[in-house]
Amino acid sequence: MKSPRLRDLLAAGAAVLSVTATALVPAPAYAQFGFGGIVYDPSNYAQNVLTAARTLEQINNQIRQLQNQATSLINEARNLASLPTSVLEPLQQQIRQTQQLLAQAQRISFDVQAIEGEFSRQYSGQNLTGSQREMVQGAEERWRNSVAAFEDALKVQASAVGNIEGSRTAIDSLVTASQSATGALQAAQAGNQLLALQSQQLSDLIATVAAMGRAQSLDAANSAAAKAQAREQLRRFLAPGRGYVPAGAQMFRN
Repeated sequence: MKSPRLRDLLAAGAAVLSVTATALVPAPAYAQFGFGGIVYDPSNYAQNVLTAARTLEQINNQIRQLQNQATSLINEARNLASLPTSVLEPLQQQIRQTQQLLAQAQRISFDVQAIEGEFSRQYSGQNLTGSQREMVQGAEERWRNSVAAFEDALKVQASAVGNIEGSRTAIDSLVTASQSATGALQAAQAGNQLLALQSQQLSDLIATVAAMGRAQSLDAANSAAAKAQAREQLRRFLAPGRGYVPAGAQMFRN
């Protein structure tokens, strides 16, 4: 038999082991602790922290979306901005000036009906049926037509040369504007104005060629009419009975 003292020691040891084992067992996740009357639930706290983190992430995503939309709107505004530089009015003024010079063509104008009428009157065969005086007057009129046409051509050429400086200034402005363009619309407008400048230069070239061609055509027509008139005058001079009849001439006066 065990002594009473041994039984008391064994009982005390068993009690200590029981308390120690109880202390080593972890508390369940849903355990609640009280501090000064406030109940603290670790599981609920972790869930609230996770919810707050997710909400913050959603807010950040919305902020990024708003920033992207703002950037897109700014880019669209730049693409829709108009070019501050315009050279269309000076170009149109130069074209109008060239048109005025062509409209002021002397004697035979750039008109189909007028050309047909003048050529029928001055350059056709019927002009050879008049008198000697009428033929001389017709030749002088055709010569004046040629001289006036060459003068008109020189005026158009001078106007085209004068427009070169304006074209250079317009090119400088448009190239500078296109290089500093902030959007697609400004770049496109700069390109369109460069095309308009090329059209104006082409108009000057066409006007110059037309004026020079007119002068050369009138000069060629005058040459052809002069040859025809010379043949007619020679025929009349050699015609029997109507040709040249020698007569006395007084060289000196008494």
